[in-house]
Amino acid sequence: MALNIIDLIKGQLGPALISQAATQYGESESGISKAISGLLPAVVGGMANNAEKPGVLDAVMGASSNGMLGNLLGGTSNNSLITTVLAAIFGDKVADIVNAVSTFSGVNNSTSSSLLNMVTGATLGSVGKYASDNNIGASGITSLLQDQKGIVSSLLPAGLSLASLGVGNMFGAPEAEKVTVSSYDQPKVEVNRGGDTHSHPTPDNNNNEGGSIWKWLLPLLLLGLAGWFLWNNYNKDKTDEVVTTDNTEMVADSTDNMVNDSAMMATPVKEVTDIDLNGKMIKGYANGMEASMINFLKSDSYKNADDAALKDTWYNFDNVNFKIGSATELEAGSEGQIQNLAEILKAYPDTKIKIGGYTDMTGDAAQNKDLSQKRADFIKSQLGKLGVAAQVVGAEGYGSEFAKVPATASNDERAEDRKMAVRFTK
Repeated sequence: MALNIIDLIKGQLGPALISQAATQYGESESGISKAISGLLPAVVGGMANNAEKPGVLDAVMGASSNGMLGNLLGGTSNNSLITTVLAAIFGDKVADIVNAVSTFSGVNNSTSSSLLNMVTGATLGSVGKYASDNNIGASGITSLLQDQKGIVSSLLPAGLSLASLGVGNMFGAPEAEKVTVSSYDQPKVEVNRGGDTHSHPTPDNNNNEGGSIWKWLLPLLLLGLAGWFLWNNYNKDKTDEVVTTDNTEMVADSTDNMVNDSAMMATPVKEVTDIDLNGKMIKGYANGMEASMINFLKSDSYKNADDAALKDTWYNFDNVNFKIGSATELEAGSEGQIQNLAEILKAYPDTKIKIGGYTDMTGDAAQNKDLSQKRADFIKSQLGKLGVAAQVVGAEGYGSEFAKVPATASNDERAEDRKMAVRFTK
């Protein structure tokens, strides 16, 4: 199965780098992320379609010794390898790409241009490192890049197309497509994580009678079916109030060992309910963080345990989420669980806790650790504002130290490594 280069490169463009870029360029993180989502498949596609050019091969082979991945944000603006590659794969279309991505993402042209250099640097560095680590020569690099052909247009985000980037003809698009293609009328391409593709070709134009009817009738039928499905699931969700977060996973403080606590390992009901806190009702998930902590405290297990016994049992926040790359901005609804934790500490004033922060494996390890530390400190400060500062005796960011899912995995798969947690301490 062919390597999906884009998955490899995404490991270098993690939340920490997006946050730093937003700060440096004075843009929103969502705008930076959106621009990268458009630039990355365009750059990979350009390299795939020009893989045999000496300038591209030389740049890839030279990137591993250039230290490019070590300074993507500050060291790619005037890099000769990047300039050479952009000229080789896009020619005089570079300005068109910058303008199109700027319009699509909302960032200014200068930022779009800098991000194009950064994404190109990440691509060269990632492919070059992979080639070096696996002892792949020029012919192997060419084959690796050419394996990416055919997936580019399908990976472009909605609202952006090869034609809108001004490079449709450069990637082998037919003449008619250069004018008419848009993000809504491209042929659909199914992509698996290995990069294999299955195209659904356009119907034969010779069958205009039947084809023209189904061309508009079939999408309408599918749209009606999808609307019916979503409506029924919406009503079901409103009735059941199903919550999909998982709160029972435990992480180790300083080891990889997991604790098999039957109460915490039970399958959560994932349902918002009233939780009894010594006669005071708080809202939380059944079998969630609050319920598990309260049950532990009511059992007198905390009173009878020393710090060594408490060290390995963590309770994951199941409704506290930070905005991507931020250490001080919470997603809507996150404050409620921090308030619940403060109420629990007030109900048990002799109890002490420690906050832990964790990230996935993408991006720079040192930056990830710094981000997780700032997030842990932020939750600690919020609890302090709620009157329980004395009971929060520690906050530590572990970054990706205990992450289990590879950086090349999908974003959903890596989500289990991105969390904030709390444990009892003495």
